[in-house]
Amino acid sequence: MRKKIVAGNWKMNTTVSEGVALAKAVVEKAGEVGKGVGLIVAPPFTHLVSVAEVLKGSKVALSAQNCADHVKGAYTGEVAVDMLKDAGCSWTILGHSERRQYYGETDEKLVEKVKLALEGGLGVILCVGENLDEREAGRHFDVVKQQVKAVLYNFSAEDMKNIVIAYEPVWAIGTGKTATAAQAEEIHALIRKTLAEKFGAELAEETTILYGGSCKPSNAKELFAEKDIDGGLIGGASLKAEDFIGIALAF
Repeated sequence: MRKKIVAGNWKMNTTVSEGVALAKAVVEKAGEVGKGVGLIVAPPFTHLVSVAEVLKGSKVALSAQNCADHVKGAYTGEVAVDMLKDAGCSWTILGHSERRQYYGETDEKLVEKVKLALEGGLGVILCVGENLDEREAGRHFDVVKQQVKAVLYNFSAEDMKNIVIAYEPVWAIGTGKTATAAQAEEIHALIRKTLAEKFGAELAEETTILYGGSCKPSNAKELFAEKDIDGGLIGGASLKAEDFIGIALAF
């Protein structure tokens, strides 16, 4: 049985006190969510230690939104994997479309980051997805397949046990547009097929693939009903505990 996961990416939102309040509200409601669904929240770096305290003993895991591509040293402004682990993180998001788009993260750079995260004991939520130009040019299948191969083909089947993939149709993030359940499913199926080509059908079937494009309580049920969609990487809707838990309840 594939692991079902709903992860909340808070992005650059909330102060520390607001983040603690949000985490408390999520923990209070987390009991409503079935045992088979994992919950993860990813606050800004400044919040991690405080939010980790709130999450202790709950079913909600803590994730960072990124990590450095070096172990330590003179890299001003960067946060290393062991720092994240020490702060209470068990996951990190890597390769989010905003990191790729605004900060020039390449697949090569992501290979380094995934390697360090796994070596440091963090699970990885690796994001892939096409932008509007690529979708309109009919290149979405090629783009996503290439991103999966360029990063994940560098890792072993053993490594893959600690990697979750999140498909982000970049054209649907924060735009109010949402991929239809059928559009999302065909890309999720393509990702699974691409994994099978390298790692075999069994591992591909066991890999959790999340949908990350304007998922809300109103459309989560339809999306999660698809065969290859195993949950969501939630942006805006994760900033309200009720909406975030509402999405998890869609299972």
